[in-house]
Amino acid sequence: MPPFWRVLAEGTGGGVWESHGVSAAIVPGSPKRSFFNSVLYADPAPLIDSIDGLAAAYADAGIEAWTVWVPEGDTEVAEALEAAGHRLDATPRAMAIELSGLRLPDPDPELEIRMDMDMELLRVINETAYGFPEGDFPPMTEMPDTAGYLASLNGTTVGTTLAWDRGEDVEITFVATLPEARGRGIAGRLLGHALERERNRGKSASTLVATKLGYPVYEKLGYQYVGGLEMWERRKPA
Repeated sequence: MPPFWRVLAEGTGGGVWESHGVSAAIVPGSPKRSFFNSVLYADPAPLIDSIDGLAAAYADAGIEAWTVWVPEGDTEVAEALEAAGHRLDATPRAMAIELSGLRLPDPDPELEIRMDMDMELLRVINETAYGFPEGDFPPMTEMPDTAGYLASLNGTTVGTTLAWDRGEDVEITFVATLPEARGRGIAGRLLGHALERERNRGKSASTLVATKLGYPVYEKLGYQYVGGLEMWERRKPA
C-alpha cells in the first residue's frame, strides 16, 4: 500500500510526508476526503510518536480529514489514535488472488470494455458512484505503470477500474459502477477482463482492498480474504 499511495498522491497533485517508516499521502486537491489523505506504517511505535506531527502536516496543507490504516488487531495503535481524536470510520478487507485461479464471469454481449486512460472520466464516474459531492474527488493525471479499463453500455461509460503494475502483482483500485447500471455484473466482468489481460502479460497475482459492497464481487472472481483493516479518521469539526 505505501508505494501505491505515493503514486496516487503524486497523480492527484499531492505529495508524501515520511518519517521512520510512516508515510502519509497529502492531497490538498481533496481536503475533505480522508481516503486520499491516508497514513500507512510498518511499526506501531513510530506511528504513535508521529501522530502530532501528522496532524500538523495535514493542518498546514489545509486538509480537513485524514485517516490511518491500521491492521486488524493492532490495538495499541487504535487506542492511541482514538485518544488523539480519531474515530473508526471503516473496516475494509484485504484480498488477494493467484491469477491461475481466476474465475471469469460469463460475457455480457451488450457490455463494451476498453483500455482507456481517460483520467477525468475515471474521476467523474468514481465521484458519482461513491456519492461524493461534485468536486470532492481530486483531479487526476495518468499514473506510471497503470492501465485504465472502462465499460460502456449503449455508448455510455458506466464502469471503471485501474490496474497498477507492481512486479508479479497487479494492484486493483478505483472499481466503480454508476448507480443506474448496477445489478448486472459490470464490475465483475470489467475486472475479469482486466485481470485476464494482466495474466496474459505474465502477472501471477493480484491484490486489492475491498469494501463491503465489493467483497462478494471479488470473491466470485477467486479473490480470497487475507486480513482485516481499520481506517481511523480524524476530521476537522464542522
